[in-house]
Amino acid sequence: MSARKKQPVVLSAYSDMPDRVIFTKEMKATHTILLPNMLPRHFKIISRVLNNYGYKTEILTDGLNGDSKTVIDAGLKYVHNDACYPALLVIGQFIAALQSGRYDTNKVALLLSQTGGGCRASNYISLLRKALVKAGFAHVPVISLNFSGLESMPGFKITLPMIPRLMYAILYGDLIMSLMNQCRPYETNKGDAERLADEWSDRLANEMAVIPGKKKAKGALKHKHVLANYRAIIRDFAAIEGVSERRVNPKVRVGVVGEIYVKFSPLGNNDLENFLVSEGAEPVLAGLLDFCMYVVTNNMMDYELYGIGKTRAKIYKIADKFFLNRQKELIEAIQEQPLFDPPTPFDHTRTLARDYVGMGAKMGEGWLLTAEILELIDEGVNSVVITQPFGCLPNHIVGKGMMKPIKENQPDVNLVAIDYDAGATKINQDNRIKLMLANAKK
Repeated sequence: MSARKKQPVVLSAYSDMPDRVIFTKEMKATHTILLPNMLPRHFKIISRVLNNYGYKTEILTDGLNGDSKTVIDAGLKYVHNDACYPALLVIGQFIAALQSGRYDTNKVALLLSQTGGGCRASNYISLLRKALVKAGFAHVPVISLNFSGLESMPGFKITLPMIPRLMYAILYGDLIMSLMNQCRPYETNKGDAERLADEWSDRLANEMAVIPGKKKAKGALKHKHVLANYRAIIRDFAAIEGVSERRVNPKVRVGVVGEIYVKFSPLGNNDLENFLVSEGAEPVLAGLLDFCMYVVTNNMMDYELYGIGKTRAKIYKIADKFFLNRQKELIEAIQEQPLFDPPTPFDHTRTLARDYVGMGAKMGEGWLLTAEILELIDEGVNSVVITQPFGCLPNHIVGKGMMKPIKENQPDVNLVAIDYDAGATKINQDNRIKLMLANAKK
């Protein structure tokens, strides 16, 4: 490991907090930015978008492929065990990567998203900086990716031209994730759907990586080209051998909801999607776009419920209309292929939970988690796994806490809440899901 160089710092307002190392404009050209791996399909394309604008990014794979012990051990060593499991995993993944010897730690930075809400996730940045100090990496800059004005770095900016590309990266990722889950239980040749997903992820990522203004970028982000890509992706997945059985001999469909990291990350949920497929079930997950629209809705509701943020609410109302239109286009493209089920329009999703929980409940996944359970039931998915980090208070209220009232109104639904934590055993989690599947198949 090379000698550590002194980096510019900003003194913390709190004496027990580590100083904040600044990611400078000069570092944009010299540093590799490491990204945690929450949504592999989405993040591959998002990473290329960032690279397209002059950043050098890399998505971490530490802890995946059945080797999570190193990551969990690093998290347990450097994060207080009262912190929620996603924090332990993300910070553990960062530190395991820095300790691996793969990187010159004088030329690396870490990027972590913050929602800015009342969840412990808003404190991940502080937890990460403390962990870096303890592990001997206090010189490594940490970048907060947020749209809440929590903190900024002079060397990292999300500019207006980047936003449409990031949005389409989310839409493409949602489409590929949904189609892959709908195909994998039926494919004749195991692995066909995943191979096709990899091919399309690479192709779309390469399109995103084209430098704006170059002739070869023609059509890369034109609206018609995006719509054409949707239909080409859907055609390719529909052509996978065996997928036509989906309408003839349907498998048990199992919805997955919960805290955003544990819901999506294979590292966070012990590869839940693959486990469900191996048990002969079809996983069903709402996309990342729904969470984005949940955040937009909450900003509009702040003005409606509390009379605050009038100007901000107007801006988010425009954003809401834009997102709904983009989602509508995706839904219409999927509806053209009768083999597949499209997502539920979000303007309907956000009406579903109002008889159970108020729209002001927005800590963590808030009312969205309850709404996604009801959305799945509305779609005919009567078996739902509620994934939650152990001790996550918002999820225990809007997830596990909603099981009884939902089952009172929907007695035929099959709901199971699964805690994910460093101390939880995979065999216990798997057995509880197997019991749910057995009941569903009856």
